[in-house]
Amino acid sequence: MARSSRSSSNRWRYLNPAYYLKRPKRLALLFIVFVFGTLVVWDRQTLVREHEEEISKLNEEVTRLQNMLGEFKDDKSVIGQAGTSGKSNSANRKSNVSDDPIDTQRREKVRDAMIHAWSSYEKYAWGQDELQPQTKNGVDSFGGLGATLIDSLDTLYIMGLDEQFQRAREWVANSLDFNKNYDASVFETTIRVVGGLISSYDLSGDKIFLEKAKDIADRLLPAWNTPSGIPYNIINLAHGNPHNPGWTRGDSILADSGTEQLEFIALSQRTGDPKYQQKVEDVILELNKTFPPDGLLPIYINPHSGTSSYSTITFGAMGDSFYEYLLKVWIQGNKTDMVKHYREMWETSMKGLLSLVRKTNPSNFSYLCEKIGNSLTDKMDELACFAPGMLALGSTGYGPDEARKFLSLAEELAWTCYNFYQSTPTKLAGENYFFNSGQDISVGTSWNILRPETVESLFYLWRLTGNKTYQEWGWNIFQAFEKNSRIETGYVGLKDVNTGVKDNMMQSFFLAETLKYLYLLFSPPSAISLDEWVFNTEAHPIKIVTRHDQLEKLGVSGGQHNSETLSRARKEGRFRGN
Repeated sequence: MARSSRSSSNRWRYLNPAYYLKRPKRLALLFIVFVFGTLVVWDRQTLVREHEEEISKLNEEVTRLQNMLGEFKDDKSVIGQAGTSGKSNSANRKSNVSDDPIDTQRREKVRDAMIHAWSSYEKYAWGQDELQPQTKNGVDSFGGLGATLIDSLDTLYIMGLDEQFQRAREWVANSLDFNKNYDASVFETTIRVVGGLISSYDLSGDKIFLEKAKDIADRLLPAWNTPSGIPYNIINLAHGNPHNPGWTRGDSILADSGTEQLEFIALSQRTGDPKYQQKVEDVILELNKTFPPDGLLPIYINPHSGTSSYSTITFGAMGDSFYEYLLKVWIQGNKTDMVKHYREMWETSMKGLLSLVRKTNPSNFSYLCEKIGNSLTDKMDELACFAPGMLALGSTGYGPDEARKFLSLAEELAWTCYNFYQSTPTKLAGENYFFNSGQDISVGTSWNILRPETVESLFYLWRLTGNKTYQEWGWNIFQAFEKNSRIETGYVGLKDVNTGVKDNMMQSFFLAETLKYLYLLFSPPSAISLDEWVFNTEAHPIKIVTRHDQLEKLGVSGGQHNSETLSRARKEGRFRGN
């Protein structure tokens, strides 16, 4: 035991500092061991820290790749459906093969805006027509047809918002009911609801959308039962009683009567039932009987006689989309002889449009006048800012000289429309503008309701020229919307673009058109290729189908009706230029 005790005592002496002070060599050895151990520990900590940094970098790279995968899925959702085409109808195909990182960032910002708008609608106005963000409630502006929901379907699909799309799809399948004792606008119901459903069908292939489109179209069809075939513009969805609004004194409106062709032709193509196509094409035949040499029609038409009433000629409200559809039906039919007369009528109208072009002093802004009789009014609606895009799109069907002329005019008008925005304190455009002598641009009606027309034209001009200036202008407009119109519960318009006072309505077309065109403005050209899709006036993309092929599929009745009618019309000289 004594030995054991002594041995233990000897071991503890190594912990006594005095032991080492008497033995310098052992002290030096201990110091060396201490330094070496410290270096080992420090090196280990450095390795751990570097390892953690490497892990962090790898996590960041994984996140980046996940984001890229998400973006790839987003693009795939539109590119996969749209497909890619070996032929090109736009100059920018050569210069925009890859996706610009700035475009990707901006596209994501627009997608975030759509998520914000849609989430607000889901939370406060689900199934209703439109959201009032300030008061956090929904309103049935269109009879309770879920206008915002249907208008948003293809935007959700194109942006790859799959969960939101599926929830909306389930509402359409289980809750959408058109049997409403409501006097609906044939025009608004067609472009928003019929167009939105057909587009969703073309993109997704889900037949529920086609079934619903047929249901609502059947309820609208009695509107065309007039002596001339020019439709009444209002119809009761439950009872089918058509009429015109009292303030038109019984007349039909040009745009309201001539802006159903894309949707109803598409519906006949997809269902194999020619009745929809026949109704809307008879309207064009009727209008062509008295089509004027300048191709400009007043905004009021008598549905009994089919003749125009003395009224305003405009590319703005109540006239605009008639001219748009003359061009787009030609594109929808893949530019074959079956739709050649639409192009001919459109080109005639474009000669008339040239007669309405004026320039301001001193800055030489080009603009489109309005006309009544022989008198011109120096006024242009923001709605008419669709015209630059239409002209750019239509310029590709001209020979080289005419194509340059119309594309140049499109660019000049787009610059004016962009300055509608830039000329106000909020950088958002008013509803219309006047051009007084010596004064370039003066806002008239000063509200802004989130309209898409200028952005629409910027989209077409970018696609068709490759000029990224149009993307910059679009980005500036988007930022102005974000600054002035975004609130916690959605997006609102402005009562006055000068003061920035907000209204209480998120228009359905903000989701259907404004945000969609902005998103596509920063997307690759293969996303909803203009070679394979045509947009209706509510920005719903509809698949291009060659008309003569489709008519054969419709059967003898459909083909005979159209070919015989067109042949008879040509013999009677009702198609100018034939």
